[in-house]
Amino acid sequence: MQVLQSTFRQFPVCAQDLAALAAIEPNLILAFGSVEALQGAAAVLAEAFPIARRAGCSTAGEISAQGVEDGTLVVTAMHFDQVRLAQVSTTLAAMDDSFAAGKRLASGLPIAGLRAVLIFGQGVSINGSAVLSGMTDMLGPKVPITGGLAGDGGAFAQTWVLDDKGVSSNRLTCVGLYGDALEFAHGSFGGWSPFGPARKVTRCQNNVLFELDGEPALQVYKRYLGEHANGLPASGLLFPFAMLSSDHAEVGLIRTILGVDEAAGSLTLAGDIDPDGYLRLMHASTDALVDGAEAAAQAAKAMQTHTRDGLALLVSCVGRKLVMGGRVDEEVEAVGQVFGKGATLAGFYSYGEISPFSPAVECRLHNQTMTITYIAEAV
Repeated sequence: MQVLQSTFRQFPVCAQDLAALAAIEPNLILAFGSVEALQGAAAVLAEAFPIARRAGCSTAGEISAQGVEDGTLVVTAMHFDQVRLAQVSTTLAAMDDSFAAGKRLASGLPIAGLRAVLIFGQGVSINGSAVLSGMTDMLGPKVPITGGLAGDGGAFAQTWVLDDKGVSSNRLTCVGLYGDALEFAHGSFGGWSPFGPARKVTRCQNNVLFELDGEPALQVYKRYLGEHANGLPASGLLFPFAMLSSDHAEVGLIRTILGVDEAAGSLTLAGDIDPDGYLRLMHASTDALVDGAEAAAQAAKAMQTHTRDGLALLVSCVGRKLVMGGRVDEEVEAVGQVFGKGATLAGFYSYGEISPFSPAVECRLHNQTMTITYIAEAV
């Protein structure tokens, strides 16, 4: 397996700029960039890599071997000698089409030899939990699915996904990886701490939260946020919810607020809510988030059967980036130190992260986490 990466800061990008990456004859291209950079480069990527599978998305920050930047385009080329690839895309008609869209993606992937799936989806009008439920319904719980939901620099207005057809604001794409030569490891961790009491979910529908303890959810949320409530929905990234089960037990899922409805007094979260569960507010410090990123890397490294050069795909939540500010590079550096010089780092800050909890647990949509996928190939 060969991995090469280029980061572009001046546009437009032309095919000649991609010649070094094309020299390894890649069969998979991952591209993450700002909305403008990704839109402008889609046709050039198709021209430069006509036979490669192309996937990626717009971001709320790009991750590369150089660290974290905004307004760039990071293109990572991979050449597999034995691993086979298949790509499937679908149009997401609306948020309530999410489960069916997940089933459409999974049903298009050949099952024989399928070892893992990478997925990238638009990040605004989507229920990421439902997409994964649809995919798992078709593929079963043993096929790991990792990836993330696109961003648009924190605007939460319109995000874009890249696939073999170009870029689109309403498509989802997945890449199936096949064959026994594939090394695929993953890890996820948060680093957030709870504050305030657990509140009972008394009315919700899918990923829309209407009531907590019988009160309008938005009213309760604003009361806890205080002056930060003036910045909603953006300030909600700083104060996500931890999901608790009906017996108040931690389930390991954090939910970000995507939107608010003043008239309905509701909050739209990035994934499904347990109608019988509880929610508790969270906050974090930079040091805790960096430690969480390192823990995610250690979890992925522990899954590796061999230490091989490969790609470390990092998908981290935009909320973490806002908390860390100028120290955001530290969580990427922590991951790099765990994997060493043999790992090429690539990824993005997202509106939702996709990864299993552990090797034995099915894939879930995460918010406010750092998720890491390590991809390598047996010699």
